[in-house]
Formats: sequence, C-alpha cells, structure tokens
Amino acid sequence: MSQLLAAIFLVLISSALCSGAEAALFSVPLVKARQLAESKSPAARALLHIRENMSRPIATIVILNNIANIVGSIAVGKIASDVLGSHWLGLISGVLTFLVIVFSEIVPKTLGERYAERIAVVVAVPVLWLARLFTPLVWAIEKLTAPITKGKTGPTTNEAEIKLLAKIGQQEGLIENDELEMIHHVFHLNDVTAGELMTPRVVMTYLPGSITLAEATEQIIASQHSRIVVIGENVDDVIGVAYKSELLTALINQQSDQPISALARTPPLVPDSTKADDLLQFFRRERRHLAVVIDEFGGVAGVVTLEDVLETLTGEIVDETDQAIDLQEVARRRRRDVLPSKEFKIPGTNQPPSI
Repeated sequence: MSQLLAAIFLVLISSALCSGAEAALFSVPLVKARQLAESKSPAARALLHIRENMSRPIATIVILNNIANIVGSIAVGKIASDVLGSHWLGLISGVLTFLVIVFSEIVPKTLGERYAERIAVVVAVPVLWLARLFTPLVWAIEKLTAPITKGKTGPTTNEAEIKLLAKIGQQEGLIENDELEMIHHVFHLNDVTAGELMTPRVVMTYLPGSITLAEATEQIIASQHSRIVVIGENVDDVIGVAYKSELLTALINQQSDQPISALARTPPLVPDSTKADDLLQFFRRERRHLAVVIDEFGGVAGVVTLEDVLETLTGEIVDETDQAIDLQEVARRRRRDVLPSKEFKIPGTNQPPSI
C-alpha cells in the first residue's frame, strides 16, 4: 500500500512542478524579464533567455508533464492492480484523475501565476538544462509542428498598452497624476508637427535687417522675446536671428549706426511637417532654441522654439512678460479682424510691426 501511495505522490508532485513552472514562465512579461536581467543574476539572465525563446523550454516542460501524467498513471494502475486487485482499478483511476486536476493543474498553475516572478527565477536555470538534455526530442517535435507554428511574432508591447499600464499604476497609487499626464504627453510628441506648434508669421516678432539699431531701438526694448527674427525684403526672406541681449549690448556700446543684419546669425530651417520629437532632438543636437518653419512652398510659415516643444510635455509655460498665452489664437483673430489697409508700418519699410 505504501508503494501505491508513493507512486501517486510522485505523479502529483512531478506534474505539479511542470504545471507551476509553465504558468510562471508564461506569466512573467518579457519587459519584466529584461528588467530583472539587468541585475546580471544568472537566474534572471536564464529567465530572459527563456522568455525570448519560449518554444524549446516550454516544449521540454510539456514533454515532462505528459510523461509524468501518462507514464505515472500507467504505473499507478499497475501497482494498484497488484496491491488491491483489478476490481479497484477504475476507482483508483478516477481518484487519481481528480487529484491530478486539482493538485497538479489548478493549484500549481494558480500559484505559478500569482507568484510568477519568484517561481520563474527559481526554475529558469533547471528548465534551461532540461531543454538542452531533451534537445533531440524537442528538435524533432519542432520540425513536425513548424508548418503550423511558424510565423512572425508580434511586438512585445504597444503605445496603448503602456498608457493603460500607466493608468493602472496611477489608480493603484504607484504613479502620481502629474506623472501619468507627462507619460501621455510624451506619446503626443510624435502626433504634433512644427506647423501646429509654431508661432505663425502674422504674429511673429521680426525686424528688417536694413534698418539700424538706432531706428529699431524702441522695438528692441519693447520685445518680450530673447531672439528676434531678422528679415530682408519681406517676411519670406529671413536672413537671420538676432539675440536681444546682443542688440542691447551694441546700443550701450554706442554702435547704434550698425544695421540689424550685422548682428544676425544664420537661422536653422525646418519643414512645417517635422514631428515634435524630431524637433526636440534637432534642438538638442544643434544646440539651438529657435528655428524658422518653412511651408510646402518654401515660404516662411512661422517660428518654433524649444519652449513650444516642451509645452507639449508640460502644458503652457507662461512667464510674467507674456502678453498672450496662445499666439496661434492671436494669429487667427488677426487674420479675421485686421484689414490690410489698416495695418501700421515700421518706419522705412513696408512691413507691419512685430508683436
């Protein structure tokens, strides 16, 4: 009788270990496995190897599980027949089936899913060794199943899933509300363009390059911007960008007879279709804070700044000198309300004053 009980126990334990290991390995996300592998732990690196190549380790576990269930059941039936007689064989088989379902499938798989990370790290190295041991058998099974199982695997995750995980983290108190908002804004960077972020040309601050510092003194002092676009014959002829600080320094140093163009620096140009994330990389790479936006016809559409891009992440950044928060709305009102015949002109030019 003790031999029968030992055989039943061995079948249940073997099957339970296989079921629990399989559930745990499947339950650990690939992203989590990569995070654990950064610790350089052999077990964590083995887990990552399994998660990146699941077919052979899982095939090994399935083979072992079936060996335990099928061969074990046959052995238990033989021992039961010898010990109790063949008339008890049906009852023993029914009891064994019930025990396997409960203690070798439901319970271990539930625990494997619940404590996936801890269990997966423990079983990863043994599973890898067993996979190598069963390589010939697993290889033969792979060849048989390849016509059905072959195909490209999908991406590990996507934007919608990351947003959902961030929202769940916020609901569980792991992520603050402002952090959640920032995460959503990061994904929005690739959805907006320079044309949507820019300050339109009708409200763009600019000065003609032909006039002198003395003639533009009032506009320079009144400007709320640290960088001022310098134009040639018209707004589409941008010849540079002048720093307000350098213009004021030149005025203090009694260089007021210089033309504005003498202090202008060559401006970077970007198409209006440039994505905000590309703009951010552009500003970092070029070490610039302002770029002139060009439309599809090669004309000047407006200017975009590093602050415009950062506002996509943080919301509107307004300081004490800002007279208008949304310059694009100001541009729309100007197009609607201001008639060309009523525009004021900068002295010595045919251009309207900057705002």
